[in-house]
Amino acid sequence: MAQQSIEESVDQVTLQVVNNYLVTTAREMGIAMRNTAYSPLFNEGLDFSCAIFDPDGEMIAQAEFCPAQLGAIIYVVEWTIHEIERENFHPGDIVLHNDPFRGGCHLPEYCVIRPVFSEDELIGFVANIGHMTEVGGKVPGGFPGDATEVFQEGIRIPPVKIRDRGHDVETVWNIILANVRTPKVSYGDMMAMIGSLHIGERRMIEAAAKYGVDRLHEITEAMKDYSERRMRAEIAEMPDGVYELERWVADDDGITEEPAKLQLKVTIDGDDMIVDFTGSDRQRKGPVNCTYGVTASGTYNAVMHLTDSSIPSNHGCYRPVRIIAPAGTIVNVEYPGASVGGNSEIQPHIVDAVFGALATALPTRVPAECGGTNSLVSFGGIHPDNGEPFAGLVNEGCGWGGRPEKDGNNTLCQYVGNCACQPVEVLETRYPILHDFFAIAEGSAGAGRNRGGFGSERQFRVECDELRVNGFVERVKIGPYGLFGGEEGGLAGIEIARAGGDFETPRDAVGVPCDGKFSDVLLRRGDRLRSYCAGGAGYGSPLERDLDLIEVDVREGFIAREQAEESYGVVVTADGAVDKEASERRRAELAGRQVG
Repeated sequence: MAQQSIEESVDQVTLQVVNNYLVTTAREMGIAMRNTAYSPLFNEGLDFSCAIFDPDGEMIAQAEFCPAQLGAIIYVVEWTIHEIERENFHPGDIVLHNDPFRGGCHLPEYCVIRPVFSEDELIGFVANIGHMTEVGGKVPGGFPGDATEVFQEGIRIPPVKIRDRGHDVETVWNIILANVRTPKVSYGDMMAMIGSLHIGERRMIEAAAKYGVDRLHEITEAMKDYSERRMRAEIAEMPDGVYELERWVADDDGITEEPAKLQLKVTIDGDDMIVDFTGSDRQRKGPVNCTYGVTASGTYNAVMHLTDSSIPSNHGCYRPVRIIAPAGTIVNVEYPGASVGGNSEIQPHIVDAVFGALATALPTRVPAECGGTNSLVSFGGIHPDNGEPFAGLVNEGCGWGGRPEKDGNNTLCQYVGNCACQPVEVLETRYPILHDFFAIAEGSAGAGRNRGGFGSERQFRVECDELRVNGFVERVKIGPYGLFGGEEGGLAGIEIARAGGDFETPRDAVGVPCDGKFSDVLLRRGDRLRSYCAGGAGYGSPLERDLDLIEVDVREGFIAREQAEESYGVVVTADGAVDKEASERRRAELAGRQVG
């Protein structure tokens, strides 16, 4: 049936009702996942996503979870259906897949997929993709900052049935659980993922019973066509043209200090958009590379940020956007290259690069760059209280870039995560660490008419005999770029202090080649670790910022008096007030120098 006739056959009320039903189903799957998961990364950090697909593997609904996963899951499910083949799916089957070279994000993203049948007819698939805390490999908690191939990053699982016609495939389960350090927690998390699929299956069967299988398929086709039509209308309103950008997207690769550069060309032609990464650097030896799924996720994420958020998020949204990512580059790693950090730490730079390329075309929509890092710290060992192995991963909140009309958000997971910061109390309950503080990183926001948001800062002490620690942090050397005269955001980093000693960079403390990326550093009882997350960059000239807003930041202690005077050209009195008359005169002088 042609697109026009499909849309005409489904009225808007029915379309919206079914769309909301399926989106709510995906949300309900996520709630079940959160409430039954074992690891804090799932039940507190919410680092997982749920989505629903039609029989052809095209996404028809997703909930508002992790954009990085939701952008790549369309390739994961498509690849899984292609490799297993539709006729080999049966009621009660569940497939597991985490292979980054089969359409995936990075290796820690486990995806479980369940076919849904109504009276023996395949009507769709439900899927849950989540970041598993422990995946085997060379280090506990994942994220070896110096990995050089995928085999060091963890156990790699192609699409394989872990439940066949309702029965667990014990041999596959045994292989998986024998290759992780925390089999109890890993099994519990995977069962929580599987449990969420039961809810999705039940709700889809109920929808098929209400509307009929053929009618339900007709409605979901109309939903995709509707989303495509609205997305094309959004792109058509953007100025036609070719917009190019070059950006550093990796400080180094964990092996050498050589940074990596991204080349981007965005072409808008009517209601089509081409995003071309040709010219980007060759893939690096270390784990800063992106799979195609990661690059596509970042691109789609950026486009959806710049368009109407009320457009139903399904396969139709992606149709107007074509992505070119040459194989063997940092944006499309070839086997067996390392890529565990590409998803978490490089993908936000892809989002910002698309923003930056389109800044002149869409100046009232595009923000300055965000902090662009999670300042990831993973760790593991044996818990002194129970003798059990543990593995943890802490992801931080960075500052988002200043916006055309507002300041950037403070201490939020960068664009691609949408994850929550795990509470201090939960981390201390589950792991042998004790916090000195977890706070906003004062002074980290980039100055601007609308300043960037502040990053976060965490410091904890080790409360066990041995803690194996890994770091994966970007923005240690190259700060977020400001926009339209805004200043760079503050840098991120990790520091280590031996018991009773002072803080040092990882390079000085333990001799690693790169300060932001390392693996298997051994900390002992009483040692401390401090991580801090980058602030967002500023939007517009700092000399145009409202004086009252600057005074609030100074009085609240978010920025120091000296920083206010230097970055914003103001005069601050001894009691923290901004002298407005003196500030106006000084700003006029500075503005005159800039013009001259």
